[in-house]
Amino acid sequence: MAQQGSATQLAREATPAIRLDGFSDEIREMFDSIGRRAFEIFQSNGLMPGHDVADWLQAERELFHPAHLDVSESPEGFTIRAEVPGFNTKEVEINVDGRRLTISGKRETHEERKDEKTIYSEQCSNQVLRVVDLPADIDAEKAKANLKDGVLELKVPKAAQAKKIPLESKAA
Repeated sequence: MAQQGSATQLAREATPAIRLDGFSDEIREMFDSIGRRAFEIFQSNGLMPGHDVADWLQAERELFHPAHLDVSESPEGFTIRAEVPGFNTKEVEINVDGRRLTISGKRETHEERKDEKTIYSEQCSNQVLRVVDLPADIDAEKAKANLKDGVLELKVPKAAQAKKIPLESKAA
């Protein structure tokens, strides 16, 4: 059965929200989760110093789905495509702060049915986090996002560059 509703309602449902206010509390919680897991890895390796980056990266891989990215640039702006399979628009958050673009998301876990016994299960993380520093400032107010078939596509225009104003000297 086809969904009914106005084009605006349907477009709103297919477009993740873009936030302009830097890191949210959810992203801080994600970083805290990575930090806690990295410390657990550090402890399990006998508190051996010098592997902090490797421990952090291992914690990220364990806790978050890696959003594979494709970033392209044109004179007008950037197009970013991120793979976020299994996530819907309500579960994905996009933050823009200057040149930094953050894609984060958390999806609900599906509970096992009581009348079935799990024989084999593979799971990927129910969270995604990707932070990208772009080579130019972007105009977040004009950014557009679309999520379709597990691919998030962002089109973000570059911010207007400061223009030099020529000074004219007048004789007094």
